[in-house]
Amino acid sequence: MLPWTSRPAARRLLASATRAAAASASASAAARSPPSATRRDDSALLLDDRKEEPWQHTAVRGEDVFWPDGRRLPTQHPQHRTKASRDHSGLTRQLLDFQHDTVNEVDGDYDPFGQLKARFMDFKQRNYVENYSKYQNLAEQQTPEFMVVACADSRVCPTSILGLQPGDAFTVRNIANLVPPYEHGASETTAALEFAVNTLKVPNVLVVGHSRCGGIQALMSMKNKKDDSSSRSFIRDWVSLGKSARLSTEAAAGNLNFESQCRHCEKESINSSLLNLLTYPWIEERVKEGTLNLHAGYYNFVDCTFEKWTLVYRPGLEGGSKYAIKNRSTWS
Repeated sequence: MLPWTSRPAARRLLASATRAAAASASASAAARSPPSATRRDDSALLLDDRKEEPWQHTAVRGEDVFWPDGRRLPTQHPQHRTKASRDHSGLTRQLLDFQHDTVNEVDGDYDPFGQLKARFMDFKQRNYVENYSKYQNLAEQQTPEFMVVACADSRVCPTSILGLQPGDAFTVRNIANLVPPYEHGASETTAALEFAVNTLKVPNVLVVGHSRCGGIQALMSMKNKKDDSSSRSFIRDWVSLGKSARLSTEAAAGNLNFESQCRHCEKESINSSLLNLLTYPWIEERVKEGTLNLHAGYYNFVDCTFEKWTLVYRPGLEGGSKYAIKNRSTWS
């Protein structure tokens, strides 16, 4: 039996032999050649030929799929498989069967990846090749100095504006750079925080907000009245995590115009995210120990300035606020 990794190549050779056969006898012989089975996931198998003996490869009997040792794998009846899953399997099969083939197909004269390719090749030559040992070390492990939570806005790239290099920062970007509270549960942001703090042991978490944030504008546009539940909006559901920042903004800057309120809320929501970070037990513990610091940044791309401040947490303080801000500065 062919090794698992050799089967895609075997299928390509078999397909070529079948197409090249001129006589029916040759085609028949090719058809009798041992087919291969490719496992797509834990619950479905795609077989080239279902006449294969079970002791040779994985076999199908009726609607049941069996491994060579007789164990049955659960399968779905073909009529119950969705069109999307069939399309996905077809694409996966093409990737496996023709992974070494390339087709250069561009609609018209514009190739959106042309510049990306040029930039990648420039990066490879100027960074990777000239700092080969550094990138080999990074291939073995990462020890970033920062965990960065930034906005998905295309104008706010922390790597570019802060000059971060590969290995410097473990980064997650979302709408409005929000950090959900611990009780919110799993999300890509909370998973990234858990990995960065507990596994990578980063010493600094930096939440970066920015000017003219569309997520904050959506948050400030929400009214206190109950939203129409007939239409689902993922954006509304997500930015509602910043409701406390919106309420604080309305209380402090409600007399200002909408643009000014949004600018106020952009910074208010950063502080709200810093406080939300402390709702995670493993973050609070490291902050208390002094092995983790929580920072905020605000990037104004209108005049290209950057504000930075650090949160002070004093859990044992009686009376007054347990939180304060230190080391505030503006880079301009």
